[in-house]
This record gives sequence, structure tokens and C-alpha cells, in this order.
Amino acid sequence: MKFPKLSSSSRAFTETSVGFFSETFNARALVASGIKDDFVQDNHSLSVQRGVVRGLHFQVPPNAQGKLIRVVRGSIFDVAVDIRSGSPTYGKHVSALLSAASWNQLWVPKGFAHGFCTLEPDTEVLYKVTDYFAPECDRGLRWDDSDIDIPWPIAGVDVVLSAKDKLHPALKDLPDYFQF
Repeated sequence: MKFPKLSSSSRAFTETSVGFFSETFNARALVASGIKDDFVQDNHSLSVQRGVVRGLHFQVPPNAQGKLIRVVRGSIFDVAVDIRSGSPTYGKHVSALLSAASWNQLWVPKGFAHGFCTLEPDTEVLYKVTDYFAPECDRGLRWDDSDIDIPWPIAGVDVVLSAKDKLHPALKDLPDYFQF
């Protein structure tokens, strides 16, 4: 299972002594990478502490979301888990280090649970999504499920979780929300 890691744009990043310019979204560049989804909403999160784990989150149909993730301050260990029943990579994960310094992005398609761990204080993550937030479709997967075995870079005792993220079920307890 391999996801495209995307540069910040099809144009070169330009930095000068007075600042920088970067094209952070280009639909033609995404189509050239095989991503043909339309984006309808942008989200921005701030995690004040190092070791915050957000996720693993997803939305079920009819409001399933693909996500295009990038970091504008700090860095994260970003993870996507295949939760499509019948997929040859069901229950497997991919991970990437995303950072403001590297200007990289990660595409997470529908049918994957997504989460990240902040590696620095005051980390800000922006992500574009392909469907609107729908609370009735909001779901999650346990971040430390031993069947998935994600090598999180922060020891479990040092992880900071929201009350909601502490309650997500294990993969074996998830209904078949997505079919391959």
C-alpha cells in the first residue's frame, strides 16, 4: 500500500530574504498524481503539546472523506489505516513524517482511518477534505490497537489524547463501513 507524497505544489517553492511564496493547492497537479476528488472544506488544528495523538478518525458513507494533509508549523508522524473490508491491505497502515520544514503533503483516500502524533509543541495541521463534517457519520479507530501495531514515536504513557479518542473501538470491533 503506497500513497502519493505530494510536494507543496507544481511550482517551485520560492524563498527570499523577506519571506516566501508557495502554491499550496493546485487541482491540475493533484489530477496528475491520480487524485481526482473535489475538496469542499479546509480544517486547521493546533496541538499545543508534543505527543498529542489525534485519531484515528474517519467518516462513514454517505459522508466519507478523503483528506489532503499538510503541516504549517511543527511536525507530525502521520498515519492512515486501511479499513476497507475485503482489501488485500485491510488493517495495514502507512505512515509519513510531515513537517512545515519539508513542505510535504499526504493524501488519505476514503476508506482509511487517519491520525497523527505531534512531534513538536505548537504544531499546526491543515487538511482539505472531500466532504463536509457530518457528526452523525463521525467514527474512530483505537490509536493503539495491537492488531494494527503502529510504531508511534511517543511512548504510550506520554501520549496526550482527547476524551473522545480514548473511547474508539479496536479494528476487530468495527463494522464493515467500507468495501474494497
